[in-house]
Amino acid sequence: MSAAPGSILWLLGHELRMAWYGTGLNKGGKRGRGRFGMAFIVTVGLLQHLVAFAMLLALEHSGMDEAFLAIPLSAILLVCATFMLSSALSSCVMALFERGDLDLLLSSPLPSRSVFAVRLLGIAGATATPYLFLAGPVANVALVLGHPGWLGLYVVICTCAMLMACAGMLLTLALVRTLGARRTRVVAQVMAAIAGALVFLLSQAYNFTRHDGSAGPRLLAMLASQHLFGPGSALWLPGHAILGAPMPLLAALVLAALAFALTVGRTHRFFVHGLQQAAGASRVRARPAGAVRFHFRGSLFDTIVVKEWRLIARDPHLITQVLLQLIYLVPLVLPILRDNSTSAALGAGLTLLCSSLTGSLTWIVISAEDAPDLLLSAPASRRTLQLAKLAAATMPALLIVALPLLWLIVHAPLTGLLFAFTVSAAVLSAGLIVQWTGRPAPRSDFKMRGKGNFLSTMLELISSLCWGCLGWLLVHLVAGGASWVLFAAAALLAAGLGVLLLAWQLRRRPM
Repeated sequence: MSAAPGSILWLLGHELRMAWYGTGLNKGGKRGRGRFGMAFIVTVGLLQHLVAFAMLLALEHSGMDEAFLAIPLSAILLVCATFMLSSALSSCVMALFERGDLDLLLSSPLPSRSVFAVRLLGIAGATATPYLFLAGPVANVALVLGHPGWLGLYVVICTCAMLMACAGMLLTLALVRTLGARRTRVVAQVMAAIAGALVFLLSQAYNFTRHDGSAGPRLLAMLASQHLFGPGSALWLPGHAILGAPMPLLAALVLAALAFALTVGRTHRFFVHGLQQAAGASRVRARPAGAVRFHFRGSLFDTIVVKEWRLIARDPHLITQVLLQLIYLVPLVLPILRDNSTSAALGAGLTLLCSSLTGSLTWIVISAEDAPDLLLSAPASRRTLQLAKLAAATMPALLIVALPLLWLIVHAPLTGLLFAFTVSAAVLSAGLIVQWTGRPAPRSDFKMRGKGNFLSTMLELISSLCWGCLGWLLVHLVAGGASWVLFAAAALLAAGLGVLLLAWQLRRRPM
């Protein structure tokens, strides 16, 4: 179908095409890559239908009542809404700051209200598409099995995505008004990362408190006995809407339509104002009055380290990725501060996370260097430059785990020293592997760095697993493990050093 140029359908088709190109399945516009992407989607969809068929058959045989089934469905929808808000915030930041096409659209004869409405619809559609792809087979199979009410799943996902898109756009525009466009770009991406990891933190909240084995069942029984959390509670209306209840479905549609109309009607003018601020945010600030004063540090090593940290701090996308890794590190650190004991899984988790964080930072600092030719031609020792960059990439992870490691060393000296050894070895190994085998790439390829250099990624992963498993075995060995633990720990130590030696043999030689 072809819509008239300038119409809302025409603009919406443009948004859908941009969303398709953004998936990377048709990267470069190659027909073969696009066909491969479509074949992959169809294959995965067929497998999902098979899984959904087995799952719904099991539910039918168990005889689960739909009134009770609405409770877990509502909880799942709440979790998905949190991730939808994270995706919507990222899409709003991209629409306002990254795409760079809104100034052209708003300078055309098209009404600004139509441009804003289509952009909001595009954000909602991009937010809902992954969940429709994942949950759609369940509704399709339920229709075949004689449960047409499950088709409400499509309506609920679309309405929830619209609500989260409106919330994300309102929050982004409010941040622009309060903080300005320059700070909003960073704050909104950080908030998107926090929203995406909030469910993970809530799932670990029960582990942060002291409890015995019966505390969890008692808490669930107490909540089930309350009328507010009973099967007939209004809290589970989203679950009933998924199952096709008419009134909850109608309420969801009306709520989404009102949110869309109010967002478009009340904020489209400020959307234009926010775009103007975003366009002016990239302009270079005026030179301050007076003489220019340069500040140099005592050594070249310190200057390079501080320079790399400043570049990291100015990258909103990198801040988001680092913040996510730190958030996932919290549930591993809090049990150390709560109890005076630790576990083997805790040491392995700390080792793996610190290694992953160091690998990402090393890729940014070394492989994604913006001016490698300038550094090669600089009148400075190459070894000094490499050591400074390696220090800038490895020091953040070591500083993050310094406090829990010191706590462990004070309360359990031998265990703490073993953890310090495995964490330090994993961090240093990850940095050296990326430094030796990494390939130059732009920072925009951060998410795709694993596909760009498969060898470096595999060596980094194997090294992290070796040091993480070594920490797990060493704790068991200290606790009086079997004799095979000693031989397994020795084998893992040899494997970790062997991977490091292999990376050194495969290192890139300077020209």
